[in-house]
Amino acid sequence: MSNNIILNTDSYKQSHFLQYPPRTQKVFSYIESRGGEYPETLFFGLQIFIKEYLTKPITQEMIDEADEIITAHGFKFNREGWEYILREHDGFLPVLIKAVPEGLVIPTRNALVTVVNTDPQCYWLTSFLETSLLRAVWYPTTVATVSYRIKQIIKKYLQETGDVNLLPFKLHDFGARGVSSAESAGIGGLSHLINFMGTDTMEALIYARRYYNEPMAGFSIPAAEHSTITSWGQEHEADAYLNMIRQFAGKDKMYAVVSDSYDIFNATENLWGERLRDEVIKRGGCVIIRPDSGKPSEIVLKVAELL
Repeated sequence: MSNNIILNTDSYKQSHFLQYPPRTQKVFSYIESRGGEYPETLFFGLQIFIKEYLTKPITQEMIDEADEIITAHGFKFNREGWEYILREHDGFLPVLIKAVPEGLVIPTRNALVTVVNTDPQCYWLTSFLETSLLRAVWYPTTVATVSYRIKQIIKKYLQETGDVNLLPFKLHDFGARGVSSAESAGIGGLSHLINFMGTDTMEALIYARRYYNEPMAGFSIPAAEHSTITSWGQEHEADAYLNMIRQFAGKDKMYAVVSDSYDIFNATENLWGERLRDEVIKRGGCVIIRPDSGKPSEIVLKVAELL
């Protein structure tokens, strides 16, 4: 990943400094959600980009690197423009970025971010930043918006059937294993934590500390996986569960045990429900029986009934 902002754009934008009308002094651009599946957007993520890329000045080495790559790529490089920024602005980009507060839910078709150059000599810079700014806010805003919509669904049914105070922990993030990079895990995982407090994405916690001064943005609990259960062997399945109880149970503690390695219904009814029941109660805390396979609408209901 390059931190050279001069290369952090689409190739064709390298030619735009030659395309504006004579005497152009200011270019004003904005980002909006044009609409889609949802009528509103939860805006998030701009601060990460600003702190990572725009609080650090460009250098002569960046300019030279960009010149070499862009020229070989087939474009005339705007060396004069970038060296002007280095000379007159100490390498900091002369742009003014305004945005709605991060975490705010905004109806679609409203401006979320605006950008304008503050130096008339750098009119070409505003639109040059389009690619990196769109990428900076599109992904986290999309994740945060989808997470927000799911939260409203869960909230509705918790109000009807349960305890709405449990809402912050009702959608847990294991997204780190499903994204393209550690950076995506950090940005996407943190976007989820705008709405919920449960996560196993460590990168999200790091990004919260690094970019938003949040000491701890999310929480998790000890949990088994299939390898830690099946390694005991099927004949010792109950021993594997008993080990989880002895290691992690206790007053006000929670722990999750995947229980479908062999037969989720036998594990629920006979092992947890009879053989280990008294041990669970005696040691205290809350054990979560995890059915990790089958059709959720059927399996979860059946396990709940058995419990």
